[in-house]
Amino acid sequence: MTILSEMLSYPFLVRALAGGMLVSLCASLLGVSLVLKRYSMIGDGLSHVSFGALSIALAMGWSPLKVSVPVVVLAAFFLLRITENSRIKSDAAIAMISASALAIGIIVTSLTTGMTTDVSSYMFGSILAMTKEDVVFAVALSLIVLGLFILCYNQMFAVTFDENFARATGVNVGFYNMVISVLTAVTIVLGMRMMGAMLISSLVIFPCLTSMRVFKSFGGVMISSGILSLICFVLGMMASYQFSTPAGASVVVVNLLAFGIFSAWKVLGRRK
Repeated sequence: MTILSEMLSYPFLVRALAGGMLVSLCASLLGVSLVLKRYSMIGDGLSHVSFGALSIALAMGWSPLKVSVPVVVLAAFFLLRITENSRIKSDAAIAMISASALAIGIIVTSLTTGMTTDVSSYMFGSILAMTKEDVVFAVALSLIVLGLFILCYNQMFAVTFDENFARATGVNVGFYNMVISVLTAVTIVLGMRMMGAMLISSLVIFPCLTSMRVFKSFGGVMISSGILSLICFVLGMMASYQFSTPAGASVVVVNLLAFGIFSAWKVLGRRK
């Protein structure tokens, strides 16, 4: 607890903890639906789209957040339409969009600003990147995501597991898919500030996969995933502070350790 109290004495670390925990919570809750719908890599694809948008924004002197959010939201809509209305599978569409956006971002960066500190922080994350505006944005986002899963739990359950059944019962599947895509896009953009484009997808994937090792119900996985994401993020930040390691990478390693521990516990439990 001494480490945590020391961290809370620094305003930039307080912002990082508050914003990061809220983004982790949103990513983990949305990740349950995304993983079960086999869209787990959409976070990685959208982060690369965000990097491309950020590179162009920095090159033009525009606000990175105001440019990247609408661009990534449009990319999420585009991915949804491609997979719904064509023969291209979701993984192929994500890989296509991801590689294209990353290539455009690298070319724009190399021709204009070069690999500056700002660009590197978006690629690999920076503990100093979380601003007060980001924290306010994260609070609003978390309230919307929590409201979605609490007020529309039955619809989210139906859309996640069986879209055809959901349509038959009168659920507007297209609307809920778009809402999930938009919220995921905004979460990815905010999370990139700290985790970086290379690591942000871990916040979407790891908590859900770890929770699924223990819980089988949709509600159980959703609740445990949210709690686990918060714990892993705080422990990762504490490890980063203690050992002077990159914040994003530290959070990922803690999530990996949690997955390994729960997996081993499940295997050992079966043998007894």
